[in-house]
Amino acid sequence: MLLIRCPYCEEDRSELEFRSVGEAHIVRPDNIAEISDEAFAEYFFLRDNPKGLIYERWRHIHGCGRFFNAVRHTVSDKFVMTYKAGEPKPDLPAATPVAQPLAQEGAAK
Repeated sequence: MLLIRCPYCEEDRSELEFRSVGEAHIVRPDNIAEISDEAFAEYFFLRDNPKGLIYERWRHIHGCGRFFNAVRHTVSDKFVMTYKAGEPKPDLPAATPVAQPLAQEGAAK
């Protein structure tokens, strides 16, 4: 089970209290009614799926109910940090250290 820190409650809580709501810091087009279908599809549907750090929006649904942002490593699932909605995107290097997955027994070295 993962523990996620809510930046509003200032507590580490079970992942069961939270829901991911997608990628964070997505900029909405200024005049969405006038953009092309392709541009709308790109804005609405296409998201990055990097191997490494990703910036996500989360909601503490069984707690304070507030939205916040998190930096999570997609390989280890480790939450590097959480921060309040509306705060600027932190500038973290892509090589931020995270816990390495355990090697499987009997795997070739």
